[in-house]
Amino acid sequence: MVFHGARRSGLVALTFDADMTHGMWRSLDAGRIASSYDHRIIGTLDAAHAPATIFATGMWVERYPGVTKTLAADPLLEFGNHSYEHDAFTAPCYGLPVLPRRGRTADVRHAGAILDRRVPGHTPYFRFPGGCHDKAAVRAVLAAGVTPVQWDVISGDAFGHDPHVITRTVLRQARGGSIVVMHLNGAPTAPATHAALPGIITGLRARGLRLVKLSELLSGR
Repeated sequence: MVFHGARRSGLVALTFDADMTHGMWRSLDAGRIASSYDHRIIGTLDAAHAPATIFATGMWVERYPGVTKTLAADPLLEFGNHSYEHDAFTAPCYGLPVLPRRGRTADVRHAGAILDRRVPGHTPYFRFPGGCHDKAAVRAVLAAGVTPVQWDVISGDAFGHDPHVITRTVLRQARGGSIVVMHLNGAPTAPATHAALPGIITGLRARGLRLVKLSELLSGR
């Protein structure tokens, strides 16, 4: 289980969860949600030449195959596994449905197979939905042949509406080796992420920290 990289490295990894649940899928179909992908986040990363890692659910990849193909071709980006349908691996977990124990490893493998088809060469990293886990959940993920990776900096972008608060939160907590968790979905799940990101990138670099993909951050552990 990984929460951060080497503290003396001077490196920081920005990570973005791309969530998709059955409820979100239905809301998209019904027009209650315009999109679960905020392209402005990727535009900002590309403009700033800032690497990042996307933890995508299998359902998100299925919903956005064209977007996934484009992002997978971006040399600044890499993908990790965020489960298939964003069900929790332990309870309670923010009201998420809970996967039965016997289905957890299969869920990770299912999402991995989708990533294999759409993002060849994706990272062997997994992030728990909601970050919720216990020892049994960790064992289930390891049995699928991937490493669970969490974070040590919670940006607060989930349902956060003030980009200045999100920026200050990240800059206050981040240090060498930090893994920052944010979200790629945009409104209503993460409506202010795109607006907070320029200040985060500029602020971290001003402190002498270098933004890298998660795989680079962890390569020297």
